[in-house]
Amino acid sequence: MSLAIVVLASIAATIWAVVHVWQTAPSRHIVLASGLEDGLLHQYAKRYIEILARSGVTVEERITNGAEDNLAVLRDPKSGVDIGFTQGGLSQASDARGVVMIASLYYVPLWIFYRKSEPLNYVDELRNRKVAVGVPGSGARSFSESVFALNGLTPDNVTMEPLSNLPALIALRAGELDAVVFVDGADNPAVWNALRDPTLSVLSFARAEAYRRRLNFISTLKLPSGVIDLADHLPEKDIDLIGTKVMLATREDLHPAITHLLVDAAREIHGRQGLFEEAGEFPSTAQVDLPVSTDADQHRRFGRTILYQYLPFWIAAWGERAIIILLPLAAILLPLFHYLPQLVRWHVRSRIYRWYGELALLERDVAARTGDLPRDKWEADLARIEEAVARIRTPAGFASEAYTLREHIRLVRRAIIARGHSSSAVQPEVIRVS
Repeated sequence: MSLAIVVLASIAATIWAVVHVWQTAPSRHIVLASGLEDGLLHQYAKRYIEILARSGVTVEERITNGAEDNLAVLRDPKSGVDIGFTQGGLSQASDARGVVMIASLYYVPLWIFYRKSEPLNYVDELRNRKVAVGVPGSGARSFSESVFALNGLTPDNVTMEPLSNLPALIALRAGELDAVVFVDGADNPAVWNALRDPTLSVLSFARAEAYRRRLNFISTLKLPSGVIDLADHLPEKDIDLIGTKVMLATREDLHPAITHLLVDAAREIHGRQGLFEEAGEFPSTAQVDLPVSTDADQHRRFGRTILYQYLPFWIAAWGERAIIILLPLAAILLPLFHYLPQLVRWHVRSRIYRWYGELALLERDVAARTGDLPRDKWEADLARIEEAVARIRTPAGFASEAYTLREHIRLVRRAIIARGHSSSAVQPEVIRVS
């Protein structure tokens, strides 16, 4: 019975390992929450779709209003979203609720554009004006509200219009707005057009360092003179900006192999020098506000494992999971199989030697008993032992032990017969009385 349990346990462990490797294989389909169709996040989403397709992973893009919406759907396990773009300032590590950062990708300044005819020097000068702050759920809306709050600006003293990107820029040019807030890279079409518009100016944050000290997710940035267009001297002077970092975030249960693909894709897309980024500065796993994925951090620091360097993605992913599961299992099963022959020998011999013990007791009783001899009991015990031994199925390799046991049974039977003859031959002496 014990041997059967060991064998069954080994088979069960092997089946479990195979099933576990199968079930934990990376998904071939993931959902990415991006942003507005006229924003950079949508453009970057298309790049991720293209790069992951090389490894056979289909990325489905879900258009959203932006970073805040993306974080909300990532927190919702029923949303079906696996990864999404978000930004600093929307969350704290303590309330991440199952969401982790794979990497930060690039800086996004907070741009405040206004007409040159109505100059601005400080954010608080937007009081009693009409400002486009982004649609609800966008990163621009969240960031601008944080900055406005530091300057005493609220919906009570600022008319905050829910417009983003090109619609907001058109409204500003038409005189329907006093200012617009964008939170995106300079390659955003609305930002790029606004920077080149001679009728518009961008607010330079003279107190940028103060914002960084007050809000830990803020970075201070500088737009150098002439960086947009050297020939046209755009901008005419250095502009101090504040910004934060865009992050690629995911649910914490995303398969490590997909995480590795995303880190590699982020390095390909965001690793170059930009207007605000140094070459190689991004992707980064330095914490912004969300907890950092351990898998992403290790992959960024140490790169691909040898399997992924020389094998196609799916073969490497299966091999990696198999190694993780099967190595500990092999550490248990290999010694077990090494000792299995000894266990089999012990199991078979224990079934034989068990009856040796009873036979030895019977033999000792037959040899030592005096007086009335319980021959019937001896014969019954011997018959019981002999019947039990006959039922033992013995492998050919243990035939000698079984044969020897049967020989011993015959010897004990002869001893019982001999004791019976000797007792009948001894007759009591008859004393005749004359």
